[in-house]
Amino acid sequence: MNQLGTKIAEKRKSLGMTQIEFAEKMHVTRQTVSRWEAGTAMPDIDKIGDIADLLGTSCDYLLKDGAVESGTPQTRGAGKLLKSLTGKTVRLSFFDEEADADLYKTPCRITDFEGNWMRVAADTKKGRIEKLIPLSSVLSMEIVKEDD
Repeated sequence: MNQLGTKIAEKRKSLGMTQIEFAEKMHVTRQTVSRWEAGTAMPDIDKIGDIADLLGTSCDYLLKDGAVESGTPQTRGAGKLLKSLTGKTVRLSFFDEEADADLYKTPCRITDFEGNWMRVAADTKKGRIEKLIPLSSVLSMEIVKEDD
């Protein structure tokens, strides 16, 4: 396994993501992810930024041999602020209101953050839903008081 493949595998596993889940988010097959991690294939250069975003790391860390991370996304800047919202109930609005109509302005509880993704749970008219949402789709979050 080359360093890029090793780093992808380690970061993916640290986020609790299977190869299948990672592949779905990257819009590739599980076999492609397996080849990247084994070092028998390399991701296209245009995928490196997406891989880094999904894994919550930098392109430099992934591509430079011997590069080390200077903290995790949860301990750097906005990541630390977002991590503090875990367990809180929020109302979300999205850049594209139709992107997640089930959750638009619906109180939902943030259960976890996985790289650049947020896991939420909500009780809706359709029943209880749990979703993994890309942070890049969220326009704003409003913290809901417990008595609302």
